[in-house]
Amino acid sequence: MSNAVKDAVGRYGIWWGGLRAKDPALRGEAAEAAAELEQLGYGAIWLGGNTSAADAAPLIAGTSRIVVGTSIQSIWEHEPADTATAFADLDATHPGRFFLGLGVSHAKSADQYRRPYSALVAYLDGLDAAGLPADRRLLAALGPKTVELARDRAAGSIPYLVTPEHTAYSREILGSAPLLAPELMVVLETDPARARSLARGALAVYLALPNYTNNFLRHGFTEDDLTNGGSDRLIDAVFAWGDESAIRARIDAFREAGADHVALQVVDGEPRDSLPRAAWSRLADLVA
Repeated sequence: MSNAVKDAVGRYGIWWGGLRAKDPALRGEAAEAAAELEQLGYGAIWLGGNTSAADAAPLIAGTSRIVVGTSIQSIWEHEPADTATAFADLDATHPGRFFLGLGVSHAKSADQYRRPYSALVAYLDGLDAAGLPADRRLLAALGPKTVELARDRAAGSIPYLVTPEHTAYSREILGSAPLLAPELMVVLETDPARARSLARGALAVYLALPNYTNNFLRHGFTEDDLTNGGSDRLIDAVFAWGDESAIRARIDAFREAGADHVALQVVDGEPRDSLPRAAWSRLADLVA
């Protein structure tokens, strides 16, 4: 099962919220960008934010091979039966091209946020009952219990905003078979002050979310690391920045820690609905 998942997504992908193109006027450009990512050799596109099969469908229709996954679909906003139906419809048209990434989101984003782990278990029960196969769903897993769920009831884990140390920790829990595909933010900037400034701009929203800050604290960071936009130590652990050799070394650190696939997110200070195609091309050359 999992070897098929790993073969499908390849070693590297692109994580980007702007490719979901909620505005119909932008969908053509997004589909064009997806086709370019396929030509560049990426194995997967991960749609950032709370996304669904409906967001993936135009990109899949405009390409021939690349896998598209949600990263993540919130369990609070889609009923399991509806999710299974949408998955089945898309998979019938484009077999094997869509993976459902699921997560519990955050208390600030979901009014009904209660007992998130129990809710996720119940959601997976609902997907089972509706016939959505476990080997086509992935969990955005940070804590140990959720990583265990990713091992036992999904094809693997797609953690966001993590370090190589968390990757090694997840791999130990998952074992060798399930997919482990962490997201990694990349700043194509060699000046340390500017690189870290861009990184702090991207990190700010996440430092207000306990799911992420608690995970940092579990893995060796302190409260001081979480203040003033994040310490240099935190920035350098969570982001890849510098020249091409430094960025490649950081990507390799995730691979060496046990990642099967790394989902690269460009951080350049531009709006989240932009399409950093030149940067994607540079990264493709870097990981080729």
